[in-house]
Amino acid sequence: MRIRFKLFPALVAGAMVLAGLGACAFASAGNDGAPLPDPRMDASQSQGDQVAVLAGGCFWGMQEVFEHVKGVKKVWAGYSGGPGNKADYEHVSDGNTGHAESVKIVYDPAKVSYGQLLKVYFSVATDPTQLNRQGPDVGTQYRSVIFYGNDEQKRIAESYIAQLGAAHAFPDPIVTQVKPLNGFFVAETYHQDYAKRHPNEPYIVFNDAPKVAHLKQQFPDLYQPDREVVAVTLH
Repeated sequence: MRIRFKLFPALVAGAMVLAGLGACAFASAGNDGAPLPDPRMDASQSQGDQVAVLAGGCFWGMQEVFEHVKGVKKVWAGYSGGPGNKADYEHVSDGNTGHAESVKIVYDPAKVSYGQLLKVYFSVATDPTQLNRQGPDVGTQYRSVIFYGNDEQKRIAESYIAQLGAAHAFPDPIVTQVKPLNGFFVAETYHQDYAKRHPNEPYIVFNDAPKVAHLKQQFPDLYQPDREVVAVTLH
């Protein structure tokens, strides 16, 4: 169970909060807290639901952030990036499978664009300058990756990373990878909506709740409060 692995990081995160650092030092807006620019390139408006798959640390927080974005219909926690036709937490948590903890986001492009999702991702969901880790979580399974599903997503992701780099939006180089999506494997039931179901767990309080607070502060027009889960078929 993840709780066993998260015990020490939660204590570390708690110590950081007491020290005044805050867990969201790991995932905030760009250099000096300045808002990130809008992507110069964005997706053409498509008909029907679209899918984005992103990785950037523990999928508990990633899922919680994107479930609070208007236009997002459903978010699954899962695994992407490794070989094979299956993945599970017991093996992925070893860091040797090539998989990263990821989220699959189903969204309405008429309400939120792919570029806007990436802006949220870089602003509050992950720190794109941390290599093979995210805050207290260490290992390749916590690396920062944008898994593109088509050439347009690839162009948008690469363009935005280059734009942020040229603008020196972060004090350190962006190490986020842009990789083709070769599969997404839904995580175990106990991982789904974990942050929502365990809001008082120290790891969630120190690492994930501040990300949602920053989302509400930085993206008031995109933020939505907790809502009933929409029934969407995984595809």
